[in-house]
Amino acid sequence: MAKRRKVGNLMALAVLAVLIHRPMHPYEMAQFMRGWGKDRDMPVKWGSLYSVVDRMVEHGLLEEAGTSREGRRPERTTYRITEAGRAELIDWTRELLSVAEREFPRFRAGLSVMAALPPDEVAALLRRRLAALEAETAELREAIAASERVPRLFAVETEYDLAMTEAETAWVRSLLGEVETGSFPGLDDWRDFHGNGALAEDLRDLAERSAEADAP
Repeated sequence: MAKRRKVGNLMALAVLAVLIHRPMHPYEMAQFMRGWGKDRDMPVKWGSLYSVVDRMVEHGLLEEAGTSREGRRPERTTYRITEAGRAELIDWTRELLSVAEREFPRFRAGLSVMAALPPDEVAALLRRRLAALEAETAELREAIAASERVPRLFAVETEYDLAMTEAETAWVRSLLGEVETGSFPGLDDWRDFHGNGALAEDLRDLAERSAEADAP
């Protein structure tokens, strides 16, 4: 089970990852995170960077290392990682690599309620998703090819993205094929439901039994 972190926002993890190299002010942190693609690796909300840094200082993960001013620009505070911050980075990384957590992708949520749409519309939407996935797969392959000189240690997350995208592409293509060829189980009942608004009796009974089984 994932631990409860003092600062659980994944942006804090990105901040720790860049500050382990040297002290920086928040503007520099943002530059490094963008340059290293951290906004592609985790949900990063740039508007919350300063508040995340403040909370990390409050909890002893960072500390002020000094201030500087360039020309007429406002004074900037530079921060460095503390020993507690280093320990947090190591522990958090270990957890993320070793603990298998149940995740809830938005696509899964859509699949769980796709019966709300008629089969032909679902097929059209899956075709659109499949085209997007194929384009993303091509982009990821190009990115991997372009980063041949980058040590694999710093690009392995793109390999993971490609593997997951390829797997989803294959699965969506298979599901779409079932709907288009009519081999998807219960397709006729699904069509009838959208034709006359009546759910097949066996499906209605199953839904009611499942609801009753979960009742407190």
